[in-house]
Amino acid sequence: MNKVIMMGRLTRDPEIRQGQQSGATVARFSIAVDRRFKREGQPEADFFNCTAFGKTGEFVEKYLKKGTKVVIDGEVQNDNYTNKEGQTVYGTQIIINTIEFAESKAAAERNGSYTPPAGGPAPAPTTDAGDGFMNIPEGVDDDDELPFM
Repeated sequence: MNKVIMMGRLTRDPEIRQGQQSGATVARFSIAVDRRFKREGQPEADFFNCTAFGKTGEFVEKYLKKGTKVVIDGEVQNDNYTNKEGQTVYGTQIIINTIEFAESKAAAERNGSYTPPAGGPAPAPTTDAGDGFMNIPEGVDDDDELPFM
């Protein structure tokens, strides 16, 4: 079984491309994952290259940027190649199956990692509906407006 679940922050804005054959969105980014146990003289975080395809890549393109805290579920793949000198360069990447926000919009705004979706800010939810949920503003019925649907 090859499965990895990580929580971390994007270290850079995602690089977005369209697949050459399929035309599907391909999003590449890296995340910094804090180490659970930190030793003096050792790094406090590890950095992982990630790739998301298709609808997941579109989600990354639309909603994520440097500093966004996310939880990813994916698979580890070798990313080895031979350089110009004929030496094998070893690497790994995480192929994303699912990705979710790991902090609220308010927390993201406090640390400066939130920006509204393309096309201007979405209408903000109104007050508590009395049942623990927020009222959704009128006119928000497009699935693209709500990333969790």
